[in-house]
Amino acid sequence: MALRLVSDFDLGKDVLPWLRAQRAALVAAGAGGGGPGVLENNYESLRVLNVERNGNIIYTYKDDKGNIFFGLYDYQTKQNEHLYTFEKDLQVVSCSVNRERTLLAASLVQAAKEGRRNELQPGSRCLTLLVEIHPINNVKVLKAVDSYIWVQFLYPHVESHPLPENHLLLISEEKYIEQLHIQVTQEDGNRVVIKNSGHLPRQRVAEDFVWAQWDMSEQRLYYIDLKKSRSVLKCIQFYADEHFSLMFEAPLDVSLSDSGFKLVNFGYDDLQDQEKLSKHPTLCVFTNHTGSLCVCYCPNFDSWEQITYSVLYFHKGHGKTFTATLGHVDSRVTKGITFLSLDYYVAVYLPGHFFHLLNIQHPDLICHSLFLTGNSEVIDMLPHSPLQSLSGSLVLDWGSGKLYRALLNQSYLLEFLWNTRLDCEKLALLHCVLSCGRDSRRLEAKIIQWISENISACHSFDLIQEFIIASSYWSIYPETSNMDKLLPYSSLLTWDTEIPGITLVTEEIPLPLMKVHSFKGYWEKLNSNLEYVKYSKPHLHCNNSMVRREWHSLISEEKKGKRRSTVYVRNILDNAIKVISNLEARNLEPRLTPLFQEEDNHQRLLMGLMVSELKDHLLRHLQGVEKKKIEQMVLDYVSKLLDLICQILEASWRKHNLHPWVLHFNRQASAAEFAVFHIMTRILEATNSLFLPLPPGFHTLHTILGVHCLPLHNLLHYIDNGVLLLTETAVTRLMKDLDNTEKNEKVKFSIIVRLPPLTGQKICRLWDHPVSSNIISRNHVKQLLQNYNKQPRSSMMDKSSFSVEFLPLNYFIEILTDIESSNPALYAFEGRDNVDAKFVEEAALKHTTMLLGL
Repeated sequence: MALRLVSDFDLGKDVLPWLRAQRAALVAAGAGGGGPGVLENNYESLRVLNVERNGNIIYTYKDDKGNIFFGLYDYQTKQNEHLYTFEKDLQVVSCSVNRERTLLAASLVQAAKEGRRNELQPGSRCLTLLVEIHPINNVKVLKAVDSYIWVQFLYPHVESHPLPENHLLLISEEKYIEQLHIQVTQEDGNRVVIKNSGHLPRQRVAEDFVWAQWDMSEQRLYYIDLKKSRSVLKCIQFYADEHFSLMFEAPLDVSLSDSGFKLVNFGYDDLQDQEKLSKHPTLCVFTNHTGSLCVCYCPNFDSWEQITYSVLYFHKGHGKTFTATLGHVDSRVTKGITFLSLDYYVAVYLPGHFFHLLNIQHPDLICHSLFLTGNSEVIDMLPHSPLQSLSGSLVLDWGSGKLYRALLNQSYLLEFLWNTRLDCEKLALLHCVLSCGRDSRRLEAKIIQWISENISACHSFDLIQEFIIASSYWSIYPETSNMDKLLPYSSLLTWDTEIPGITLVTEEIPLPLMKVHSFKGYWEKLNSNLEYVKYSKPHLHCNNSMVRREWHSLISEEKKGKRRSTVYVRNILDNAIKVISNLEARNLEPRLTPLFQEEDNHQRLLMGLMVSELKDHLLRHLQGVEKKKIEQMVLDYVSKLLDLICQILEASWRKHNLHPWVLHFNRQASAAEFAVFHIMTRILEATNSLFLPLPPGFHTLHTILGVHCLPLHNLLHYIDNGVLLLTETAVTRLMKDLDNTEKNEKVKFSIIVRLPPLTGQKICRLWDHPVSSNIISRNHVKQLLQNYNKQPRSSMMDKSSFSVEFLPLNYFIEILTDIESSNPALYAFEGRDNVDAKFVEEAALKHTTMLLGL
């Protein structure tokens, strides 16, 4: 299953055994009713009423006399506690207890009439009561009306000491919400009583709403009112004191009836017909710690063939409307759609039909979200009873009384990644797995194994590119907010391929209007996201275009013999040293591959430039983050890029059991070497298009394997097209390892003529061969003649040592000798040991003959 439901609470396991033990104790003591004693056939009345902010769960059941029992399960201590018993046959609408467990608020109606099994008939009067329960004492009637009332105590962040005042929300079916302020005092020791019971101050919070949702974790109230037939979403934030603020207003393009009324997360209301609720539009609001704000909406079903639902990503400034095909016409929708919050994702689930995992941090491309349909695993993924998504990825199954913590099932997603054939699913699963963030090293090893087995099986995107970018992103993303705007999340910018079973329409939506001017915590992040949508066009993602230009400029200057500021270049190379040190400090295992064993200044320059550019980019846009932290984040990010490349190469090296002797040229290539060469070529393709640095020594190893594995014409084709880079280390090893057979001479000569002039001159001195002598001589003559000015010649030269029968050559030798003798220090001839004088003479004569056409 893509989702793993970890049970946090189960009425049958955490409450029922305690109730039976209490009953047994009462029976043994000969006690009567009034306590938590029930008969076996009354256990079916046991149900969850509410989940408070601190995780405590309030439940209720009826004893054999019809009395209502209220109990509390302490989430921290895993202990049960009897709160209160109403000795009347009533039906509970809602219940809440304050943080100190000294006050209980409950809303009740008269019980169902005889003869109406499993169908509730509301009473003509609803009582809302406030009870002192520490110890059990007075009962105060808060409301006595014909409409239903729901109750909810506010839970402030303050946890250290009891508060002198409690705050209670009353939510009326008559479409208003008010807050009661209840002062308490201690009498006779620990006895807690209501201080102002004669008159409880009330404050109107909201009115004329048609939908409301309570966020118990963040103490927020979302509600929708209809203004001129247009839905407006509002949010109220409650604080530790009696203060509350309207945080924002956002217009919604959803269809809600003024006559309708629906509450979300105010406890379980079994007085409403669940079949009617399933036909009611489903709407809920989800937020997370990154400042996201999503509204999920599904209208009434009007077709058995397809279903439409919308997700409004307010923090991104757009919404998406999805239409999912339901398959067979006779496959009726018997249950309502369920929206679940899963941190960086929102799950949309229709039992028996589909499961859609929506990426809310990066919703732009549909390929980053996972859509599953048409198999039994999807059908049986979650319970079919009504589910309610609470804060913090908590899911409450009202029917069974179970509270779950919903997590992405990393092992299942990995297995699915291995088996799926669709590129869109591979891409979505890769990001889902990486977002889980558990045991990243082991996870990366498994993904690399999958990549090596499927390197050519993906056509819509580059597997290595996507893995490197996504894994590097997730390695640093949790460290600070706004990273999703500043660092690339994916190698893809567009996606045009259709996803089977689903279509979508994307529309811009009006942004929420913030109603306050000072922000903290979540609200600061949400406001930052909204400001980014308003003003940050184009996107602020860091790209390597500046790095590319600067790197090419530095390399060009180096080839021309120009020098940039020594301090500037030294700073860049120091950045590279820090990256490599950071990488080595994190990776304590010895490397199998011969990387980081040479300077490779070009790659070090690229590394250092990337650090410099990324640091400047983050310093510009990450306000309020220390410079040292940003510098470390940059080092970690660039180190991670390099480490992932090393991991891919290490895994391939280990898989094919290669040994250090592959670095020698005087042996035949194996199939294993060819496989590693292929992987290295794919790594090079992936990094070149993104302009990412490679570990020093990569090009040397790649070239050595290329010489082993490729025929000469293919090898030269790879070199000429920039796939293989001729490093001085690789060519030096080639000149020393290969003997001068005819085949090897061709290889050596073909490579030497492709080297840059300065490198070529160095390498020629290592090869004791007429060809290298020819090249050295040509270069020396070229150097002599570059600044030659014709002057009257001296006839006093000793010509005997240079005399040959061909007079033009005699004259040419005289000129060269004269130039050399005019400035011996400047024109000293290097590499004399490898020069065959006779060969030079013959070569020069032949060359002159060809030029004269003789």
